[in-house]
Amino acid sequence: MQDRRDYVLRTVEERGIRFVQLWFTDVLGTPKTFNITPAELENALDEGMTFDGSAIDGFSRVQESDVLARPDANTFQLIPWHGHAEPVARVFCDVFNLDQTPFEGCPRHALRRTLERASRAGYTFFASPEVEYFYFARTGTDPTRPPEPIDTGSYFDLTGADPSSDLRRRTVLTLEEMGIPVEHAQHEDAPGQQEIDLRYTDALTMADTVMTARLVVKELARQDGVHASFMPKPLAGVQGSGMHTHLSLWEGERNAFSDPDDPYGLSAVAKHFIAGLLHHAREITAITNQWVNSYKRLVLGYEAPIHVSWARNNRSALVRVPVVKRGKSDSTRVEYRAPDSACNPYLAFAVVLAAGLRGIEERYELPPEADANLYDLSPEELVAKSIGSLPVSLNDAVDEMERSKLLLDTLGDHVFEWFLRNKRAEWSAYRAEVTPFELKRYLPVL
Repeated sequence: MQDRRDYVLRTVEERGIRFVQLWFTDVLGTPKTFNITPAELENALDEGMTFDGSAIDGFSRVQESDVLARPDANTFQLIPWHGHAEPVARVFCDVFNLDQTPFEGCPRHALRRTLERASRAGYTFFASPEVEYFYFARTGTDPTRPPEPIDTGSYFDLTGADPSSDLRRRTVLTLEEMGIPVEHAQHEDAPGQQEIDLRYTDALTMADTVMTARLVVKELARQDGVHASFMPKPLAGVQGSGMHTHLSLWEGERNAFSDPDDPYGLSAVAKHFIAGLLHHAREITAITNQWVNSYKRLVLGYEAPIHVSWARNNRSALVRVPVVKRGKSDSTRVEYRAPDSACNPYLAFAVVLAAGLRGIEERYELPPEADANLYDLSPEELVAKSIGSLPVSLNDAVDEMERSKLLLDTLGDHVFEWFLRNKRAEWSAYRAEVTPFELKRYLPVL
C-alpha cells in the first residue's frame, strides 16, 4: 500500500496534474466528487479529507455532519477527457467517521463487509456485468417529449458511418485508456440501445468500474451533443436496459463453481449459491432494481427475467448457467439477469453475494432446472412447477426488503432504514402523479 501511495504522489508530480477528483457515491449510487490540489493529496492519502456528510443523501444528519473521504490509492487514474494541457486525475474514496471508523452510510463499506465474509469462508468474489444503455438526441432530456434514439439499429448491426457505433467505439477506447478492460461492445436490440461488457475482475474493483463506465459513457455522449441514459425502461414497446451480471467464487487459483464431473459442470458450492440467489431473489430486488421505472422493464414480452428460476441455456430464467467451452471449466459462472444498469453496483453486488453465501452456509437445495420457455407457461403451470415471480412494482419489492433480515445484516441499519424511507417516498410521489398514459386513455372518454 505504501508503494502505491508513493506511486500516486510521484505520478501527480511527474505528469503535472493540476487537480485530483475524490469520487464516492451516495446510497442510491449517485456519483459525488470534490477536487483537491496536489498540495493536499499527501494529507488526503494519509488522513482523509473532511467534508459535510449532511449534504449527501443517505449520509449524516445535520448534528453529526462531518465525515472523512479517504482515497483508495489503488483506484488512482488519469481522466482522459480533460486533456493534457491541464491534466486531472480521479481516485475512489471510502468514507469514514472522524474517529476513523467506517461510516455506515458508505455503500463501498457495505460491499467490503460482504466481501470480507466471503474471504473468511475462503472465497474471492468475481463479477462481469453487461452494461446496457441508450443514446438519445438531446431532446430526450425534455420530459414532455418522448426521447428520440440517435439510430434505428438492432442486435449487432454493423454500419459504416453510424453515429452510435463511433461513439461506442471511442467510449471503449477511453475505458481502455483508463485501465478498464472491455470484453466486447455491440449495438443492442432497440434503436439507440448499446451494450458494453466489462471483463471479469473482483467485485469491489468492478463496482468502481461500473461507476466509471457510466460517467465515461455520459461524458463522451455530452461532448457529441448526445444524451446517454441508463434509465431501465426509457421507451415503451422495446426492451429495457439490464445489467446481466456473470458471477463466480474462487478458492485461491481454483474456480469454486466448477466440477467437470457433474452433468451440469457445477460444483456443490455453485448449486447452493444459485439456490441462495433464488431463495432470496424477491427480497434483494429492491436493491438490484431500485427505481419505479425498473419495474417497467421487468414485464412479460421483453426478455427481462420475471420468473424465479434457473436454467442452463434458457434466457427466460432469472439465473442462467452459460455453456462452457470444452476444456475451459475455469470459466464456469452463473449469470444473474435481474439487475438493471441504474442500480447502485456496490449495494447490488453486496446483496447478490450475501444471498449466494447464505445458500452455501445453509446448504440450500437447488430446485429443478426450468427447461421450458417460462414466458409461454400459464400461471397454473408455473405454480405446478413451484416457480414464483419477482416483485411487480417498487412498492412490492420494498415490502419484501423490509421483512428481510439478510438485507438488514448485509446493508447495516443506516443504509437499510434510509433506503426504505427513500423508496417509500418515491413510490408515494409516483402514486400521486397523473401520467400521460392516464390523460391519453381516460381524459377523452371519462
